[in-house]
Order: sequence, then C-alpha cells, then structure tokens
Amino acid sequence: MYYLNFENNICEMDKKLAQPDLSENEKKRLQTKLNRLIENTYKRLTPWQKTLVARHENRPHALDYIRFLIKDFTPLSGDRLFGEDGAVIGGLGRFKNKTVMVIGTEKGNDTASRLKHNFGMARPEGYRKAIRLMKLAEKFNFPVLTFVDTAGAFPGVDAEARGQGQAIAACIETGLGLKVPLIATIIGEGGSGGALALSTGNRVFMLENSIYSVISPEGCASILWKDFKFAKQASRALKLTAKDLLKMGVIDEIIPEPMGGAHRFPKEAITAVGKELEKALAEFESFNEDDLVLQRQEKFLDMEYPQQKKKSSAVDK
Repeated sequence: MYYLNFENNICEMDKKLAQPDLSENEKKRLQTKLNRLIENTYKRLTPWQKTLVARHENRPHALDYIRFLIKDFTPLSGDRLFGEDGAVIGGLGRFKNKTVMVIGTEKGNDTASRLKHNFGMARPEGYRKAIRLMKLAEKFNFPVLTFVDTAGAFPGVDAEARGQGQAIAACIETGLGLKVPLIATIIGEGGSGGALALSTGNRVFMLENSIYSVISPEGCASILWKDFKFAKQASRALKLTAKDLLKMGVIDEIIPEPMGGAHRFPKEAITAVGKELEKALAEFESFNEDDLVLQRQEKFLDMEYPQQKKKSSAVDK
C-alpha cells in the first residue's frame, strides 16, 4: 500500500498491526484505534488532499470496474478513421443480465500499462471511438455506462493536428443527443473537456473522494500564479470536490467510499458504484427516446451557480 503524505500516522498504525506477535486483544485495540484515526483523517480532507486521493495509484481504475461489474465484456477498438487509442476502453458486456455499452478512460497501474494507456489522456481517435460506440449502442438500444478517470485530453501537437477540440465537442454533442440512457461515473480524476466528453449523462455520479474540474490544480496555478507550487490554493478556488459540485448541480449524486478511500477497499467501492448504476438504469427504463434526450439536455442547460440562481429568483419576483 502506498501512503500519502497526510497518512503517516495511518502508516505507522498499519505497521503495528502487521506485527506477528500481537495478541488478539491487542489487535482489536489497535484496529479500533486505526479505524478512528482513518475516520478522523478522511473527514477533514482538504480539496488538495482529495486531489491526491483521487490520483492514488492503488485506486481502482476503469478496467477494474469493468472486470468486477461487467460479464462477458467484449472490447471494441478503433475509430474507423485513424486508429486505436489505448486511453479509451470500450466494448459490450452484460451488467445485471442486461447488455450495455461500456466506455471508460484507463490510466494503467504500472509503468508498462500507463504507457500503453497514455496515462488516461485520450487523443482525438479515442473520442471518435467513443462516438462510434455510443452510436452503435443507440442503434441496438443498449444503455451506455461511462467510467471517467483522466487528467484531461492529451495536449500534444499530434493530437491538436488531428482535431482534438473538434473530437471532444463532437463527443459531447453525441452524448447529449443520445437516445438511450447514459450513466456517467467520475471514479478518480475528471479533468477538463477530456472528462466532460464522457460525462454528458442522464445521471452523473461522483465517488466521494474523486475530483471534477475545468483544469487541474497545477494547470490553474501555472496560469494564475505562474507557478504550479500554488496548486493547493488553486484546488480550493476550483471547487472540484464532490460536495462542491453537488451543491452547484454539476453532478447528481455522491457515491460514498469505504472508510479510508476506494484505494484501501477497492472491491467495496466498486460494489457501491454497481448498486447505484443498477438503480439509475431501472429509473430510466420507462423513458422513451425523446424523454431521455430532453431530460439530459435540460439538466445541463439548467446548471447555474447558486449565486446566479439566487439572483435570477430575485429578478423573477
């Protein structure tokens, strides 16, 4: 287990618990103390600490959700225009005995897989593949599930040369107009348009310790303060936590994580996500095509900051 810098006390307690010569009573006492320590630590996380948790290397990634929740998953590759993009994973499978189209951004969990998946940063062909799979799902009336975990779209020259901005915009447009249910879940980082491209859902869920923002804290700090060392201040200003985004109406629901974060108990976190996805799909079963599109589009068009809503109400009166 990799420990973050604010988890030093938790690390020490874990080491004590791992000692082989402890009595059962001592183990229970230390476990109780550890549980209390974890709970107190995670109740008080700052936006920057939540950013670190969202990026934790042991946090479950899109492929982990697919392996655990989706049966008979069949990957579908390529955008039929340029090539395959390893950052975007997509394919058909069965979720709770229903055929679904699954699309996710995958970061990888070691050096080789991170390079293979380009650290979860998609190029235009990744977003065009997502468009192709969404349209395929629509053709056969399959719901779409997306798992978002990306620092943002790949910012390289080659991606820009192949139309990165247009590909992201087209993916957002496709998602908003989709005639089947689209349920999006932010499972780690939700960075910029690269995340929004796969998050135009009828329901947008967000794990408790994930983040979702227009730019990374480091990117924001380099623009506003000309120094990425101000990332902590930027993370507060960006309002990127699940609580902030629920308050602003950007997401629909926060999925609680196990005590100590999804990286500590990945199976429990994945199970919790699966339960919410099952409920959301059941909710939209009775919706016809027009209702699905209207509900989704109105949800995104109605997004305003609380201050703006207050102002609008005052003007209306």
